Order: sequence, then structure tokens, then C-alpha cells
Amino acid sequence: MHNVVISGTGLYTPPNSISNDELVESFNAYVRQFNADNAAAIEAGEVQPLSESSSAFIEKASGIKSRYVTDKAGILDVSRMVPRIPERSNDEWSILCEMSVKAATQALERAGRSVADVDGVIVACSNLQRAYPAVAIEVQAALGVQGFGYDMNVACSSATFGIQAATNCIQLGQAKRLLVVSPEICTGHMNFRDRDSHFIFGDACTAVLLERADLASSAYQWDIVGTRLLTQFSNNIRNNFGFLNRCAEEGVGAPDKLFVQEGRKVFKDVCPMVAELIGAHLADNQLQIADVKRFWLHQANLNMNHLIVRKLLGRDAEAHEAPVILDTYANTSSAGSVIAFHKHQDDLAAGSVGVLSSFGAGYSIGSVILRKR
Repeated sequence: MHNVVISGTGLYTPPNSISNDELVESFNAYVRQFNADNAAAIEAGEVQPLSESSSAFIEKASGIKSRYVTDKAGILDVSRMVPRIPERSNDEWSILCEMSVKAATQALERAGRSVADVDGVIVACSNLQRAYPAVAIEVQAALGVQGFGYDMNVACSSATFGIQAATNCIQLGQAKRLLVVSPEICTGHMNFRDRDSHFIFGDACTAVLLERADLASSAYQWDIVGTRLLTQFSNNIRNNFGFLNRCAEEGVGAPDKLFVQEGRKVFKDVCPMVAELIGAHLADNQLQIADVKRFWLHQANLNMNHLIVRKLLGRDAEAHEAPVILDTYANTSSAGSVIAFHKHQDDLAAGSVGVLSSFGAGYSIGSVILRKR
């Protein structure tokens, strides 16, 4: 069995950002227009009026202040409120591939490696753009990687599940180096006309290079101490969009063909599960909670992260112990915890222990214990 390290990370951030104020202005304009257009039906009790949103509500509910998006104009256009992403021909690299190549190139540069050193690509994300051919195989071709590639989807835990899959593969000698890439265009599956969720998501792509420890030469090495995964079926976070929609009379217009969730139920169910899994995972690796210098948690909701770390530490975390990127990136699904890791790792000393953890639809939870070399 080979030891495995993370030797490089990369991040692609779209050039456009939408503030809460901008998003609220667009949403409230839609609400006012809806209520005006349906005034008679609302008066008759046949239609429920819509309520306006506010930046204060969004920040209190989530901790989000802004989000990066693939397309800003389409989202803020009150007559559209959907990102405008033109379809590309089959002879062009897809948008997910394009994002992946940019993040992967950065990860390779950080690790001091070239594409010739890589044996395969795993694209692990929530929102795959098509069924086949696999986006990972397209990314492999665009990069020029000789080997294999495959896609996987475990919603917001896709990246940590992908890291475990890559770790296992390298440990067993089936590969020397693998890229795990998570291109997330979350704004494409959002309902920007839903007050409870229109602010939640943003877009980004991360990449992680894993390699055999005895072959790594990067200055940024993190030993994979252990990985642990957990899934438990729940309908509390769901997206029913898929190719079978066209076979049903309802078509693709039903509300649950986009992201829907029971937020309070998710909060109540998931927080204790995550804290319990991380605690048990550390104990099984002969580590105490106090040994952990940093928690890179899934960036979905600030209140969830505060509660999880409080359950683990028995106190509120200091900012450096559980860094937040949610305020400027919003929820980027599987990319979130890796963004936090990418941006907040270099200041830790050799020997420092950290936990990279994700949680989301499924329910799915992933825990990766890391030690800096």
C-alpha cells in the first residue's frame, strides 16, 4: 500500500460577482410585477402574493454577502432570471471542461507537475452537463492526459468522495497521480424566483492533485491520514431534473426539477451527523479534537458550520480554525470545502492536522483527515 498526498490545488473563479443588494433588487422587481399582474386573483384569494426579500434577511439566514456567477446579466434580467449560457457545438470544449482545465492547470503548477505526470481525471460534481460522454474524458483530452477518466456525483460531497476514490486507486498502485476536478455551475439549477433559495448558490471550479507520497516533490504536501464516507437517503434536498422528464406529461416545468430543500430539516438532521462522523473518524485515527488546527467545512450555511464546530470543540470556533469563503462565493456545492482548503492552508506549520469535510444531498457526508508535511 502506497501513502498518498495532496500536492496541489487549483481554483477557477468566474469573473462576474453579484452582491446581495443586486440580487434583491432584481428579485423584488419580479415580486412587485407578479403581485401587480395577479392583483385580482390575489384579492379573490386564488393566488398567494409573493413577499419581497432583503440583503439583511439573506445574510442572517446564510452568511452569504455575494456570489460569483458564470453569467450575471441573465440572472438579474427580471424577464429571464436564468443565467444565459449559450449551447456549444460538439466540436467545442464544453463549459465544464473549460472550467476544469483552468483549475487543473493551476493545481499542476502548484504541484510542480505536467499533464504527462497524470494518470487520470475524476470529475466529481453535483451538476453534470450531460449524461455522456463523460466530462472527465473530455477534460482528459483537453489537458492531454494519457490514462482514464470518469464522472461521479454525490451532490455536495462529490469532491471528498472523489478524493477517497483517487486515494484508494493510488494506494493500490493502479495510478501514481490523479486529478479530482469539481466544476460547479450551481446557478443553472436554481430558481431565482424563489425567495427561500434564490440567494444560496454561486459558481466555481476546484482541482486537487493527489499522488504517491514517495514521488511527490511539491512544497505544498498534505498526507492523507484517512478518509470516511457516509450516506443516508433523504428527500430534504432534491433535484429531479433528468432525461426521463421528457417522458412524463408534466415535462420539465414542475417546481422540483430545480433545486428544492427543506432547510430547517436539513439543518436539524445534518449538523449532528457531521459532528459525530468527524469525531469518530478522528478517534479511529488516534487523534483528539484538540489536535485539529483547521476545519475546512462545506460552505453551505454559516450557521450550520458554526454549530458543527461548536459541537466538536465545545465552544465557538475562532475565525482561523474554520475559515469561511461562503460570504463571497456562496454555496458552490462540492467545490466549497476545497476552496476553503485552497485559500487557507499555507499558513499552517508542518505537522498540522486539518479536516476537510463536506455534507449535502443524499444525505452524503465526507471526511478527509490531512497532515501537513
